[in-house]
Amino acid sequence: MSDLDSQVAYWDAAAATRTFTHPLHLPWLDGIDRHAAILDYGCGYGRTMERLEQAGFDDLTGVDTSPGMIERARRLHPAMRCAVLDAPPALPCPDARFTVVLLFAVLTCVPGDDAQHRLIGELARVLRPGGILYVSDLLLQDDERNRRRYDHCSDRYGSYGVFETDDGAVCRHHSRERLATLLGGFETIGTRTIPVTTMNGHEATGVQLLARRPTAV
Repeated sequence: MSDLDSQVAYWDAAAATRTFTHPLHLPWLDGIDRHAAILDYGCGYGRTMERLEQAGFDDLTGVDTSPGMIERARRLHPAMRCAVLDAPPALPCPDARFTVVLLFAVLTCVPGDDAQHRLIGELARVLRPGGILYVSDLLLQDDERNRRRYDHCSDRYGSYGVFETDDGAVCRHHSRERLATLLGGFETIGTRTIPVTTMNGHEATGVQLLARRPTAV
Protein backbone atom coordinates (compact mmCIF):
# COMPACT_ATOMS: atom_id res chain seq x y z
CA MET A 1 0.00 0.00 0.00
CA SER A 2 1.42 3.40 -0.96
CA ASP A 3 2.13 6.21 1.48
CA LEU A 4 -0.94 7.98 0.13
CA ASP A 5 -3.10 5.02 1.12
CA SER A 6 -1.80 4.67 4.67
CA GLN A 7 -0.57 8.17 5.70
CA VAL A 8 0.87 6.82 8.93
CA ALA A 9 2.60 10.05 9.93
CA TYR A 10 -0.67 11.98 9.70
CA TRP A 11 -2.60 9.45 11.80
CA ASP A 12 0.17 9.19 14.38
CA ALA A 13 0.04 12.97 14.80
CA ALA A 14 -3.76 12.87 15.02
CA ALA A 15 -3.89 9.94 17.45
CA ALA A 16 -3.93 11.98 20.63
CA THR A 17 -6.76 14.35 19.72
CA ARG A 18 -9.10 12.96 17.07
CA THR A 19 -12.55 11.66 17.98
CA PHE A 20 -14.40 9.25 15.70
CA THR A 21 -18.18 9.07 15.64
CA HIS A 22 -19.44 6.40 13.23
CA PRO A 23 -22.13 4.56 15.23
CA LEU A 24 -22.22 0.81 15.78
CA HIS A 25 -25.72 -0.47 14.95
CA LEU A 26 -25.87 -3.43 17.31
CA PRO A 27 -29.16 -4.88 15.93
CA TRP A 28 -27.19 -5.85 12.83
CA LEU A 29 -25.14 -8.19 15.03
CA ASP A 30 -28.06 -9.72 16.94
CA GLY A 31 -27.61 -13.08 15.18
CA ILE A 32 -23.87 -13.28 15.87
CA ASP A 33 -22.70 -15.57 18.67
CA ARG A 34 -21.03 -13.59 21.45
CA HIS A 35 -17.99 -15.89 21.21
CA ALA A 36 -17.56 -15.37 17.45
CA ALA A 37 -14.21 -14.04 16.25
CA ILE A 38 -14.52 -10.38 15.24
CA LEU A 39 -11.89 -8.17 13.57
CA ASP A 40 -11.96 -4.37 13.68
CA TYR A 41 -9.74 -3.35 10.75
CA GLY A 42 -8.63 0.24 11.32
CA CYS A 43 -9.58 0.09 14.97
CA GLY A 44 -8.04 3.46 15.83
CA TYR A 45 -8.08 4.00 19.58
CA GLY A 46 -10.50 1.12 20.24
CA ARG A 47 -13.82 2.98 20.48
CA THR A 48 -15.86 0.47 18.47
CA MET A 49 -14.15 -2.52 20.07
CA GLU A 50 -15.15 -1.13 23.46
CA ARG A 51 -18.78 -1.01 22.31
CA LEU A 52 -18.57 -4.61 21.14
CA GLU A 53 -17.07 -5.69 24.44
CA GLN A 54 -19.83 -3.91 26.34
CA ALA A 55 -22.36 -5.81 24.21
CA GLY A 56 -20.87 -9.13 25.35
CA PHE A 57 -18.56 -10.06 22.46
CA ASP A 58 -15.40 -11.64 23.84
CA ASP A 59 -13.19 -12.65 20.88
CA LEU A 60 -12.13 -9.26 19.53
CA THR A 61 -9.05 -8.30 17.54
CA GLY A 62 -8.16 -4.79 16.39
CA VAL A 63 -5.53 -3.73 13.87
CA ASP A 64 -4.44 -0.33 12.59
CA THR A 65 -1.66 1.07 10.42
CA SER A 66 -0.91 3.82 12.96
CA PRO A 67 1.35 2.97 15.91
CA GLY A 68 0.08 6.13 17.58
CA MET A 69 -3.52 4.96 17.41
CA ILE A 70 -2.62 1.53 18.78
CA GLU A 71 -0.63 3.12 21.60
CA ARG A 72 -3.70 5.18 22.54
CA ALA A 73 -5.93 2.10 22.34
CA ARG A 74 -3.63 0.16 24.68
CA ARG A 75 -3.48 3.07 27.10
CA LEU A 76 -7.27 3.43 27.21
CA HIS A 77 -7.99 -0.32 27.11
CA PRO A 78 -5.02 -2.28 28.50
CA ALA A 79 -6.72 -5.66 28.11
CA MET A 80 -7.71 -5.08 24.48
CA ARG A 81 -6.07 -7.27 21.81
CA CYS A 82 -4.80 -4.92 19.12
CA ALA A 83 -1.75 -4.66 16.89
CA VAL A 84 -0.03 -2.47 14.33
CA LEU A 85 -0.18 -3.63 10.71
CA ASP A 86 3.34 -3.73 9.30
CA ALA A 87 2.43 -4.32 5.65
CA PRO A 88 -1.18 -3.27 5.09
CA PRO A 89 -3.55 -4.57 4.01
CA ALA A 90 -1.96 -7.98 4.70
CA LEU A 91 -3.18 -9.59 7.90
CA PRO A 92 -1.06 -12.11 9.85
CA CYS A 93 -3.83 -14.65 10.23
CA PRO A 94 -5.13 -17.71 8.35
CA ASP A 95 -7.93 -17.84 5.82
CA ALA A 96 -11.49 -17.80 7.16
CA ARG A 97 -10.36 -16.72 10.64
CA PHE A 98 -13.20 -14.30 11.43
CA THR A 99 -16.99 -14.40 11.53
CA VAL A 100 -17.34 -10.61 11.37
CA VAL A 101 -15.04 -7.87 10.08
CA LEU A 102 -15.70 -4.20 10.80
CA LEU A 103 -14.40 -1.51 8.45
CA PHE A 104 -15.38 1.79 10.05
CA ALA A 105 -14.25 5.03 8.36
CA VAL A 106 -11.33 3.24 6.73
CA LEU A 107 -12.13 3.46 3.02
CA THR A 108 -12.24 7.24 3.36
CA CYS A 109 -8.60 7.05 4.52
CA VAL A 110 -7.54 4.80 1.60
CA PRO A 111 -8.07 7.01 -1.46
CA GLY A 112 -6.58 4.80 -4.20
CA ASP A 113 -8.74 2.47 -6.30
CA ASP A 114 -6.23 -0.39 -6.32
CA ALA A 115 -5.52 -0.10 -2.60
CA GLN A 116 -9.23 -0.23 -1.80
CA HIS A 117 -9.71 -3.35 -3.91
CA ARG A 118 -6.70 -5.05 -2.28
CA LEU A 119 -8.08 -4.23 1.15
CA ILE A 120 -11.50 -5.68 0.42
CA GLY A 121 -9.85 -8.76 -1.09
CA GLU A 122 -7.79 -9.33 2.04
CA LEU A 123 -10.84 -8.96 4.26
CA ALA A 124 -12.70 -11.47 2.10
CA ARG A 125 -9.78 -13.88 2.59
CA VAL A 126 -9.94 -13.76 6.38
CA LEU A 127 -13.75 -13.95 6.56
CA ARG A 128 -15.25 -17.39 6.85
CA PRO A 129 -17.82 -18.36 4.18
CA GLY A 130 -21.08 -16.77 5.21
CA GLY A 131 -19.21 -14.26 7.38
CA ILE A 132 -20.22 -10.62 7.66
CA LEU A 133 -18.42 -7.48 6.53
CA TYR A 134 -19.80 -4.35 8.22
CA VAL A 135 -18.74 -1.15 6.42
CA SER A 136 -19.33 2.38 7.66
CA ASP A 137 -18.08 5.26 5.53
CA LEU A 138 -18.88 8.62 3.95
CA LEU A 139 -20.86 9.29 0.80
CA LEU A 140 -20.15 12.02 -1.72
CA GLN A 141 -21.44 15.23 -0.17
CA ASP A 142 -23.47 17.75 -2.16
CA ASP A 143 -22.56 20.98 -0.36
CA GLU A 144 -20.48 23.66 -2.07
CA ARG A 145 -17.41 23.22 0.15
CA ASN A 146 -17.06 19.54 -0.68
CA ARG A 147 -17.90 19.90 -4.37
CA ARG A 148 -15.15 22.52 -4.62
CA ARG A 149 -12.67 20.16 -2.94
CA TYR A 150 -13.62 17.26 -5.23
CA ASP A 151 -13.27 19.41 -8.36
CA HIS A 152 -9.94 20.84 -7.22
CA CYS A 153 -8.38 17.43 -6.57
CA SER A 154 -9.99 15.17 -9.18
CA ASP A 155 -7.32 15.69 -11.84
CA ARG A 156 -4.45 15.36 -9.39
CA TYR A 157 -5.67 12.11 -7.83
CA GLY A 158 -7.62 10.65 -10.72
CA SER A 159 -10.89 9.99 -8.86
CA TYR A 160 -13.79 12.31 -8.15
CA GLY A 161 -14.39 12.41 -4.42
CA VAL A 162 -10.73 12.42 -3.37
CA PHE A 163 -9.76 15.62 -1.56
CA GLU A 164 -7.18 17.19 0.73
CA THR A 165 -8.13 18.29 4.23
CA ASP A 166 -6.92 21.60 5.64
CA ASP A 167 -4.62 19.77 8.05
CA GLY A 168 -2.86 17.67 5.45
CA ALA A 169 -4.69 14.37 4.97
CA VAL A 170 -5.85 12.96 1.64
CA CYS A 171 -9.29 11.40 2.02
CA ARG A 172 -12.10 10.09 -0.17
CA HIS A 173 -15.87 10.20 -0.22
CA HIS A 174 -17.75 7.61 -2.23
CA SER A 175 -20.73 7.27 -4.51
CA ARG A 176 -23.08 4.42 -3.73
CA GLU A 177 -22.09 2.93 -7.08
CA ARG A 178 -18.41 2.93 -6.10
CA LEU A 179 -19.17 1.12 -2.86
CA ALA A 180 -21.34 -1.40 -4.71
CA THR A 181 -18.44 -2.09 -7.08
CA LEU A 182 -16.00 -2.59 -4.19
CA LEU A 183 -18.36 -5.06 -2.53
CA GLY A 184 -19.30 -6.80 -5.75
CA GLY A 185 -18.05 -10.15 -4.40
CA PHE A 186 -20.39 -9.94 -1.41
CA GLU A 187 -24.13 -10.14 -0.93
CA THR A 188 -25.39 -6.85 0.53
CA ILE A 189 -27.98 -7.64 3.21
CA GLY A 190 -28.37 -4.27 4.93
CA THR A 191 -28.00 -0.55 4.18
CA ARG A 192 -28.39 2.50 6.42
CA THR A 193 -27.89 6.18 5.63
CA ILE A 194 -26.65 8.00 8.73
CA PRO A 195 -25.57 11.48 9.85
CA VAL A 196 -21.91 11.60 10.88
CA THR A 197 -19.74 14.26 12.44
CA THR A 198 -16.35 14.10 10.72
CA MET A 199 -13.06 14.09 12.61
CA ASN A 200 -12.74 17.82 11.86
CA GLY A 201 -16.20 18.63 13.19
CA HIS A 202 -18.24 18.90 10.00
CA GLU A 203 -21.66 17.33 9.57
CA ALA A 204 -21.74 14.77 6.75
CA THR A 205 -23.89 12.03 5.28
CA GLY A 206 -22.59 8.55 5.89
CA VAL A 207 -23.63 5.09 4.83
CA GLN A 208 -23.43 1.70 6.53
CA LEU A 209 -23.46 -1.53 4.57
CA LEU A 210 -23.81 -5.07 5.88
CA ALA A 211 -22.49 -7.62 3.41
CA ARG A 212 -22.15 -11.38 3.54
CA ARG A 213 -19.31 -13.38 2.04
CA PRO A 214 -20.80 -16.08 -0.21
CA THR A 215 -20.75 -19.60 1.20
CA ALA A 216 -19.55 -20.94 -2.14
CA VAL A 217 -17.46 -19.36 -4.89
